[in-house]
Amino acid sequence: MTEVVDALVARMEGLLSGLEDSDDPARFFLGTYLRTTRAVGAALDRGAFDDTTWVAAWDVDFAELYLDALTAYRQHPATVARPWRLALGADPDLPPEGHVLLGMNAHINYDLPQSLIRMIPPAEFADPELLVRRHRDHARIDRVLASRVAAEDVALQLAGGRRTVLDRFAAPANRWASRMFLREARRKVWATTESLHDARLRSSTAYAGRLADLEAASADRIDDILRPGPVLIRLAIHGFGVTLPCV
Repeated sequence: MTEVVDALVARMEGLLSGLEDSDDPARFFLGTYLRTTRAVGAALDRGAFDDTTWVAAWDVDFAELYLDALTAYRQHPATVARPWRLALGADPDLPPEGHVLLGMNAHINYDLPQSLIRMIPPAEFADPELLVRRHRDHARIDRVLASRVAAEDVALQLAGGRRTVLDRFAAPANRWASRMFLREARRKVWATTESLHDARLRSSTAYAGRLADLEAASADRIDDILRPGPVLIRLAIHGFGVTLPCV
């Protein structure tokens, strides 16, 4: 792994140790994220991306949005954006996979477009060839995430996920659905990023308005996940990702 990703992993390990000591349910998503970050680091070592330096920096920037929200929530919950207040403030008795689902939803839908905007300045958006490379590396991250689904399912079972006989029978379908939802969400993320870019070109006020739209849409999706009933069916109907309203 690159030095910046090594430092990120070390920060995650330190935070995870504290969460585990206090039995904080946030440990489930952070544990999943830590293992995924190691997998991204291994992909970087293999030369799996067009621009290793950019992907490493982006990986760190993206993760820090979550880690900063996690740290702030434990100190002053009201200071974090609503998607993270909902995800981190969910019922502690939810199964581990429930906490992971909420964390993934907040992080991908709300944080990822913001990180892409920070990591792709206007000049790069104006360079079609470079933008294609950025989009291609964004898609390659999907492959890393998809490759982790089965292993993370096992890890969550070991962490204490409550599995009925029906749950075990449905596990292959759930894993397939997880991969599908991740691909769908990240496609929508790219469209959201383009919308945020258009807004920032107009004015800081326009950008703030689109960011508020993103916060509301991301929070609404988490509210929907938290409702009683079959979550996977609702996700199949409404999708995992979010789409910003037209302006």
